[in-house]
Amino acid sequence: MIKETLKELIIRDLTKLSEEIKAYHNEEKLWYTEKSIANSAGNLCLHLIGNLNTYIGAEFGKTGYIRNRPGEFALKNIPRQELLNKIDETINMIEKTFDMISEDVLAEKYPAEIHLKDASTGYFFIHLAMHLGYHLGQINYHRRLLDN
Repeated sequence: MIKETLKELIIRDLTKLSEEIKAYHNEEKLWYTEKSIANSAGNLCLHLIGNLNTYIGAEFGKTGYIRNRPGEFALKNIPRQELLNKIDETINMIEKTFDMISEDVLAEKYPAEIHLKDASTGYFFIHLAMHLGYHLGQINYHRRLLDN
């Protein structure tokens, strides 16, 4: 049950991420920062995609994804459509990968080295879903504050 709930919530929030990226009136504002707003919506989008593709896709889906975490925050002016394509690919990865994972796997220790020592896979996946929701809220505020 928790596996299907996590899958549903992550896909829901990735779909909302896509809607937020589409909602920018001015595509250039995806990359805008101001004052203490250090991360643009575009960079947060890349960060979320990298995070999920690393910790779920590469580890459990065996996708071969190689993360460029510094690039998630350094790259600029990637076309909106490319971001949307990356979100769609991540949604597809989540669907396929969660279909391959058993509920029993969620109780096991997360198999790769992470900052949460001895965390179960289920605990870490909940962490990832909350991380997605946190940055999704930041993107929503970024759009409403800076894309006017």
